Amino acid sequence: MELLIIRHAAAEGFATDDASRVLTSKGRDQSCRVGEFLKLNDLVPDVTLTSPYARACKTAEVFCQSSGADKPVIEPWLGCGMRPEKAMSELTAYGDFGRVAICGHNPDFTYLCEWLLGSQAGGIHVRKASIIHFSNVRPPAQGGYMEMMVPVTAI
Repeated sequence: MELLIIRHAAAEGFATDDASRVLTSKGRDQSCRVGEFLKLNDLVPDVTLTSPYARACKTAEVFCQSSGADKPVIEPWLGCGMRPEKAMSELTAYGDFGRVAICGHNPDFTYLCEWLLGSQAGGIHVRKASIIHFSNVRPPAQGGYMEMMVPVTAI
């Protein structure tokens, strides 16, 4: 499968709890640009999975809408604290999809990218609203080819 790892866009710094933090206007704009980039580059996902946290849900909802993708599916395992092995195990349920997008958090996505690449800790930093495209990912196994890493500032 192709795996698109998309970190949530810019969010408020404070809320009653971490899960309730919402996107800022900048974050909504970033999310829209992510979707436009996916559409322009023929990378629209077959299915989009998102963390249940408000900022990730809204990021996914907006980029799905602007790219023409189906509405995102909330997956609790994508919440803060996700481990790479857990993500890959859960992704086996989506093996029939050619291109899967996941929307969530750091440092979880940094760890996942490093794990997939067999990279040392600290070798990758996933910025807000970045798109990391891996091809040939075969859950639950480790490994894949990183096709590109695009920060929203380049979109």
